Amino acid sequence: MEYLKAFLVGGAICAVGQILIDRTKLTPARILVGYVVIGVLLGGVGVYAPFAEWAGAGATVPLTGFGNVLAEGTKKAIEERGLIGAITGPLVAGAAGIGAAIVAGIITAFITKPNDKSA
Repeated sequence: MEYLKAFLVGGAICAVGQILIDRTKLTPARILVGYVVIGVLLGGVGVYAPFAEWAGAGATVPLTGFGNVLAEGTKKAIEERGLIGAITGPLVAGAAGIGAAIVAGIITAFITKPNDKSA
């Protein structure tokens, strides 16, 4: 049942993104940033953590989950270190995801052949 829940929640989040791409003039990059911001806002007010616990990987894997990680890391770091935690918290909490994205981007850049899209 956990797998089904994760599949349906993750699929719904992705479906909303696809609908936004198809029906609006928003670029995919703006939609992705919007997902992160929504995750930060929902995580900041404490709504996303219970939802993620219920939905499992369906809520933690999409970019809204990354936003939640940033919010939770910021809250924890502010409690431990004060105002400087507002700067260090999201970096520490999101370091694994950011590092993985950078490594994957570098590997992809070496494997693929870029095309000139200006033509």
